[in-house]
Amino acid sequence: MSVQDIGEATGDAVGKEPDIYEDLRRVGALKRDKMDGEPADNSLSRIPGAPASRDTVGAWLRGDRLPQKPGPLLTVLAAIRAEAEARGLLRQRVDSGTDETVADLLEPARWRRKWDAEPRRPAETSQDDAAHTMAPEPLAREELPRARRAVWEWSPRRLGVHPAISGSVEVTEDAEFVLPWFILRAHDAELRARLGSAVAADAEPVLVVVQGGSCVGKTRSAFEAVRAVVPDDFALLLPADAANLLEVLDADALGPRTVLWLDEAQQYLDGPAGETVAAKLLRRLDAVGPLVVLATLWPDHHRRLSTAPSEGQSDPHPLARKLLAQAHRIHVPATFVSELEAVRQAARQDRSLAAALQASDDGLAQVLAAGPDLVSHYEHPVGVHGAYGKALISVAMDAYRLRVDGPLPLEFLETAAPDYLSDVERAAAGPDWFDGALTHARTLIKQTSSPLQPVPRRSGMGAQPGVVRLADYLQEHGRRTRKLLCPPASFFHAAARHLPEPSDLLHLALECRFRARYRHAAELYRAAADSHITEALTALAELREHAGDREGAERTAREAADAGSTNALMKLAQWRGAYGDRAEAERLYRAAAHAGSAEALMVLVRLREHAGDREEAELLAGQVAKAGNAHALAELAWMRDKTGDRASADRLYGAAVTAGGTDVFINLACRRVRAGDVREAERLYRAAADAGSTEALVLLARQLERHGPPSASWYEAERLYRAAITAGRTDALVDLAGLRENAGDRDEAERLYRAAIAAGRTDALVSLARLREKVGDRTETERLHRVATHDPRLLESLVFLRDMDGDAEGAEELARQLANDDNPNALEEMASRRLALKSTGAERLYRAAADAGSNVAVRALVKLHAEAGSHEVAERLALQTAVGTEMYVLADLAQFFEKVGDRERAARLHQEAVDRGWTDSLDDLARLGEDAGDRQEAERLRRASADAGHYLFVVPLPPTSYGLNADGSPAEPWTWPEPGLSHL
Repeated sequence: MSVQDIGEATGDAVGKEPDIYEDLRRVGALKRDKMDGEPADNSLSRIPGAPASRDTVGAWLRGDRLPQKPGPLLTVLAAIRAEAEARGLLRQRVDSGTDETVADLLEPARWRRKWDAEPRRPAETSQDDAAHTMAPEPLAREELPRARRAVWEWSPRRLGVHPAISGSVEVTEDAEFVLPWFILRAHDAELRARLGSAVAADAEPVLVVVQGGSCVGKTRSAFEAVRAVVPDDFALLLPADAANLLEVLDADALGPRTVLWLDEAQQYLDGPAGETVAAKLLRRLDAVGPLVVLATLWPDHHRRLSTAPSEGQSDPHPLARKLLAQAHRIHVPATFVSELEAVRQAARQDRSLAAALQASDDGLAQVLAAGPDLVSHYEHPVGVHGAYGKALISVAMDAYRLRVDGPLPLEFLETAAPDYLSDVERAAAGPDWFDGALTHARTLIKQTSSPLQPVPRRSGMGAQPGVVRLADYLQEHGRRTRKLLCPPASFFHAAARHLPEPSDLLHLALECRFRARYRHAAELYRAAADSHITEALTALAELREHAGDREGAERTAREAADAGSTNALMKLAQWRGAYGDRAEAERLYRAAAHAGSAEALMVLVRLREHAGDREEAELLAGQVAKAGNAHALAELAWMRDKTGDRASADRLYGAAVTAGGTDVFINLACRRVRAGDVREAERLYRAAADAGSTEALVLLARQLERHGPPSASWYEAERLYRAAITAGRTDALVDLAGLRENAGDRDEAERLYRAAIAAGRTDALVSLARLREKVGDRTETERLHRVATHDPRLLESLVFLRDMDGDAEGAEELARQLANDDNPNALEEMASRRLALKSTGAERLYRAAADAGSNVAVRALVKLHAEAGSHEVAERLALQTAVGTEMYVLADLAQFFEKVGDRERAARLHQEAVDRGWTDSLDDLARLGEDAGDRQEAERLRRASADAGHYLFVVPLPPTSYGLNADGSPAEPWTWPEPGLSHL
């Protein structure tokens, strides 16, 4: 039957070609019936540019579905055509029912035409977008395992990908969800490689964090990587919030072959449930794989969750920090600078990209998300209610830049708005001002995004009533443009009354402390305390003590202690000790120890030892051991060591190992190395090794090897390396090879290097190449170099080794090769070594690194020129470099000019840094003003520094202080808030 007969029989237009799905099925049949299944789906999936999933290729060739873009499909079809050509099949008919040849079927132009004609491409819209816009209904525990949906069923909209501008002048209200052509960047290859290894059948569970600022494409990169790499039989789980995630984990519904999707991961790891979530995720990551926990996170949130507190501060995120320490981090840059040519090529066929390029070729992702239009709508309001809408957006900006994370209640926006308006605007407001303001702030911009957006329900369909959230791009804009401003009083009063999340109240209270707005901080702490957050009471007590209200501080701390806070007991004990009441201090420490504080027990041990009561100290030390706190035991053992009581120390070290493993020894040993106590570090490493730590074997061997031959320690290092190798430590192969090479035993060194390479230690390639080069084997050297140059990390090592061997020219050649691939690190390091050795070439190398995009190199060049007296050149370089997060370059140069006495130039550069958003320079300007005798200007600048959040760090308070009012003026005496919110 001819094509025409088929068309007539089915009632279709005469001569109509099969659709793209039918043609795909025909290709699949061709490959199966005439080509013995070759190329195999698995082989096709591994071709560069293909989907990297065997199941995905199979689904295409069955005609079950289409990819989101034509490129991968055309790559697969080209490979099948090449195989057909090799088999001599191109001139044969596809089947007996048609005159069409295999060449006709596999012609690339045919598939491009069919792709363009296909009206239901998933890249443009998805059938389930409308049905799945919000989080799923909460499920009973027995239902949770059935909530898994296949990866390919999830739409980009459902997973949080931002829609893009359409690029069309005419946009209707029901415009489709638009995604632009996806441009691969360097981080995408890294992410896909990481996911590819994570979904292997024998892979262990992994956490992958895609990190970057607002609207840079984090979620889109994650989505595209999952679609490209993760097999179709994997499921994907999207928890609505932390509570929903805990339900999933408690129900053991996060099984193998699953992707857990945590977009904006701070929503799960911060707040009251965050530590519980982190603990259970850590437990799940230790279980059976393959499992991928795929998270996106802003750098600020990652820094807050992963940074250890300073000594003496509370630690709100210890488990989140431990979880994130295990993550494979993928950094998403803010720009497409390195991919602009690819963007321009794609823009010829993609209206969204074309429109974005017209606006900017830098912040492309932000432009695509209508960021500039959002900003314009905010900064240039029009209409009767425009000014009021702008006030609501400003309130939301201040809330999020001061670390509010949750949705914003409408009552909060309404109550906070008045102080953001002028007297004239407030007087002109009618009874409907808030409704009009809300309408303005909810305006849909470019049919893509609105400033204030609805918040999905925690479960079920629809939006949460009475709350909104600020668009991501405007959050970022607010952080940049309002960082010098302190919110007005109405903002803080409204927050204390209407923000429901205690964690948000605590964040705002801390930001008030940073700005010396103590009255508002106290109100916010009390509001959180009235929600039964004892942490807030302890913080309020610290604030009162800091401001000189000792009696009130102790009263509030006792209130917190009565509510169960051991931290409050510790604070009371510290204060009593500082005020000379040692008996009461010790009583309070005992109360804290009785409540379970290992720290309090440790303090009591020290107090008793200091008092000469060794018997009581031993009893307390026994309680520490019984409590099983590994770090406390290790610290106590260290105290015993210092007093010469080795027997007691060894007993306590043993208890520490039992309680917490050998890590405590290794950590202590590393600290002793840093302190210069090598002998004690070696003893601790030995203790850890004796307790079974193979890591300690290697670390101890490295420490002993430093003694050099022919010392006994050096030979002991070799023995330990061999023991570690026997225990399975492949890194010890490389270490031992280096040791044997240094001993002149090149044959054994080569054997060990090759064993390391065979065991997967590719870093040994560079060392082996260097060894073969020394013996004059140029052929093998070049072969190994060619292998190494495919891995930037190995190439970097090769640069270092050549440089250290005196081959400066060869090292620089390889370093420039790396720099051409946007990796100037090797050039930077070579330049630094030249500078340290006071040899020539440092400036030239720094310039090459700077040309490759290294701001570190530019910073070094600025310093070099400044110290050489080329001040104008240094200033010009600093001004060119100081953008984004690199504004410290200006501040550094300004401080240099201060040191050499050029205060005028220093002040000008500090002011330029402030104007560009570097608020730290306000403190330097204040100091310069004070030194010049301009106390009024110095005071103004210190107030500005306080507004920016630096007050606690720069300006010491008098013994008794009421802080500043919201407007920055000195506060008159006010009354500290006591239980209940009547003070508001």
